[in-house]
Amino acid sequence: MSAPGEALSADQFLGGRLVLHQPLKGYRAGVDPVLLAASVVARAGDSLLDLGCGAGAAALCAGRRVPGLLLQGLERQPDYADLARRNAEANDLAMQVHEGDLARMPEALRQQRFDHVIANPPYFRRDASTPAAEPGREGALGEETPLFTWVEVAARRCNPGGHVTFIQRVERLPELMTAFAAHLGSLELKPLLPRQGRESQLVLLRGRKNGRAAFRLHAGLLLHAGMAHDRDRDDYTPEASRILREAGPLLFG
Repeated sequence: MSAPGEALSADQFLGGRLVLHQPLKGYRAGVDPVLLAASVVARAGDSLLDLGCGAGAAALCAGRRVPGLLLQGLERQPDYADLARRNAEANDLAMQVHEGDLARMPEALRQQRFDHVIANPPYFRRDASTPAAEPGREGALGEETPLFTWVEVAARRCNPGGHVTFIQRVERLPELMTAFAAHLGSLELKPLLPRQGRESQLVLLRGRKNGRAAFRLHAGLLLHAGMAHDRDRDDYTPEASRILREAGPLLFG
């Protein structure tokens, strides 16, 4: 990633309610962290930890949508951690960003528990895919720490009765479900459907610490209208637009 302040763009999220500076080269947040943040059922005064927070997209979207959230993030890439702090300040949102690896949790975080823990972990196992050329992008997309460890750490940082929510690619769902079931209960799955008639590529999975409710598979969220993109503008469905442009909640049920 470029040094802070260099080669950055200012990108609008939530219909302009949030502006994030992101590197022009490297990992750039899209709609995935916005959808993740919108799925958090939170209220003012709740605490939220974003594991692998990058430039702060998911946590800051949650903080903008629900005023009064107590936000913290963990990011292992120093430049992105610094950018997350700067983005929080620029948007007048309080967020404490810790620098470090989740497999070697910083002491300040090991002493805390949170009402909500969220993560958009790397999507791609590098034993079955090609690394990205740009180091910052590869750090966000290429898995080094196993997905099971991400879930284990998230569950440890979660308060009893609190929730852990991940967004992940559908081909990783079997191992994600196994990890969630080992550490959490009351699992709920929400598929994200790109278009009518298309297979899901992403899913949201939520679990509750010490939860005992039966597993629930919810109806998928349809993101785009029509069978194909045929216009020079976005074609989000009204429900997706409400979430992405109007800062509305993403309801599982």
